[in-house]
Amino acid sequence: MSATAVPLIGVSACRQQVGKNSSHTVGDKYVEAAAFAGLPLILPARDGGSDTQALLACLHGIVFTGSPSNIEPHHYNGAPSAAGTLHDLARDRLTLPLLQAAIAAGVPVLCICRGYQELNVALGGSLHQRVQELPGYLDHREPEGAPLEVQYGLRHPVFVEPGGLFERLGLAAQFEVNSLHSQGIERLASCLRVEARAPDGLIEAVSMPGAPGFVLGVQWHPEWRFSENPVSLRLFQAFREACIAYAAREGARLTRP
Repeated sequence: MSATAVPLIGVSACRQQVGKNSSHTVGDKYVEAAAFAGLPLILPARDGGSDTQALLACLHGIVFTGSPSNIEPHHYNGAPSAAGTLHDLARDRLTLPLLQAAIAAGVPVLCICRGYQELNVALGGSLHQRVQELPGYLDHREPEGAPLEVQYGLRHPVFVEPGGLFERLGLAAQFEVNSLHSQGIERLASCLRVEARAPDGLIEAVSMPGAPGFVLGVQWHPEWRFSENPVSLRLFQAFREACIAYAAREGARLTRP
């Protein structure tokens, strides 16, 4: 890759029914946020799976997006989902192995909401399926039927754990985030580090100190109007810097005689 080339940023898609057609879909807000780091490339959620190594050979970073669907609980030995829970088997088959391979290869990953939960499950953790029903926990869901500006509005603070990635990025010890989820981390994967918690103790952000590349997962949605929020902008700046650095290293490796 030349010094002037643009990093290629994968963006995970969902398999959804749009009218009569089965479709691969990604919210525009994820594509626009990924474009801040480089050229976004939508990764289809294919039933037959994907050649992860071929994908990784082309990409310099990946955004694992949020979704209305939840991970099939058998992936973390969870109880069967409640009736009416949305799942996306094709996406599970794309994202879980792709996360493992990307992290091992040092490809920068930024994981948001469902993507954050995928990160924990892919690395051996488990999930609460309905946080709002657990004693002592907040209702982290968005107000149903409210305008998007309200649903994505700031809802509660998170408290940063000292000594981690957030502290190195210069984030404040406490800041406000939006909240649009019913699932959350139950058992944290042993290789992940807590970066921030909600007031009820729910883990809201994680990093992976032992990873060869940039790994960050957040439960909230920093992609929503990210340039208007200083915390969100700093997270995407850090991701962009990691993608550029990875692309430069890969370019040097590929062109080295």
